[in-house]
Amino acid sequence: MSETPQIVLCECFARDGLQHEPVVLPAEAKAAMLARIADCGFRRIEITSFSHPKYVPQFADAVEVLQAVPPRPGVLFKATCPNPAAARRALAAQAEGRGPEEISFLVSASEGHTQRNLRRSREEQWRNVEEMAALAGTAFTAVGTISVAFDCPFDGPTPPARVLEDARRFLALGVRRIAIGDTIGSGTPPRVRALMRLLREELPDDAVLIAHFHDSRGTGMANCVAALEAGITYFDSALGGTGGHPAGIAYGEGFTGNVCTEDLATLLEAMGLRTGLDLDRVREAGRAAEALLGRRLHARTTRLGEHA
Repeated sequence: MSETPQIVLCECFARDGLQHEPVVLPAEAKAAMLARIADCGFRRIEITSFSHPKYVPQFADAVEVLQAVPPRPGVLFKATCPNPAAARRALAAQAEGRGPEEISFLVSASEGHTQRNLRRSREEQWRNVEEMAALAGTAFTAVGTISVAFDCPFDGPTPPARVLEDARRFLALGVRRIAIGDTIGSGTPPRVRALMRLLREELPDDAVLIAHFHDSRGTGMANCVAALEAGITYFDSALGGTGGHPAGIAYGEGFTGNVCTEDLATLLEAMGLRTGLDLDRVREAGRAAEALLGRRLHARTTRLGEHA
């Protein structure tokens, strides 16, 4: 981890990757996996979510996992906070000695997706975000995530002006890191390039844009390259291409996972870009993720050479 990366990948396996897995994994297994992930050289790692255990039982052990994973110099462990109660839990964990270094707030760029995914209106969710930002203050590095930034499965195409509006609302609350989510994986390189360039041109220079793309239609990697061409250097990804949509929301049928970390890191390094990652350890972590979940995942580069 001595090398300063040009590209910063956030490994999302332990949160986004596990969120809708049917089997709840034990906290010690998650902690061991997170330690393995950190050993790869990631600067940003999703560690858990403070979602209500009734709705997302996978993260009922959020505090236990945080306590089992010690802080690492230069690494931000990120927890998702969907509402003010979650932000209070993050603050309580910090007061008890082990909170996350980074927390994320979520809005959807469409009314339809907000109603189905968060069970409230957009304005109600923005009031939640305003309260969370006030509660968090400067205790954490804050990330604002904008879902369905390209298309909504209920409302259709998302106007780029709406994404810009939401990004500005986050910035007005002091949230400087903004993740742009292609939630149903419908983005294409020209649209990604155009939206990212618009945001880069219209937002202040200190705003950090993060590309969070799903690979539902096999375009995730190409969309990452398009974002890179538009000047984006922060990306979210998950080992094995894990993650996706909740089973209770009928959209994104079929494969809906995140962009695969092993493949994206391999591509970026092959393009001559520094990620600060040990690729052998990343691939080993991908194989460990497969063993943990008990099935073959979607990484291609972990298979290189096995049939040579």
